[in-house]
Amino acid sequence: MKIGQSPELPGALAQTTLAKQAKSPAPAAEGVAKGAASASAAGVPVTVSSSARALEQPGRSSSDFDAKRVSEVRAAISNGTFSVDAEAIADKLLSNAQELFTRSR
Repeated sequence: MKIGQSPELPGALAQTTLAKQAKSPAPAAEGVAKGAASASAAGVPVTVSSSARALEQPGRSSSDFDAKRVSEVRAAISNGTFSVDAEAIADKLLSNAQELFTRSR
């Protein structure tokens, strides 16, 4: 949606209402809770495709997230010492593409 134009879809109207509620002087957490309640009250149906469900990893746990590693990378980026191994990224992209290609057959 462009600035200054009215929304064309009912869902866009609900989002506009949510944005106005978020600008209220209420704390941010309360604004999000009100926004979620308004969105569910708008009756916007949400469905997840079977393809999206297939991507869900049932064995995945919160231990997959390494907070220490994230903080190390964040510090390296802010210090300007973070380096990217382009060859490793290219190899991983190619292996992922090959895996996707073999699955689609």
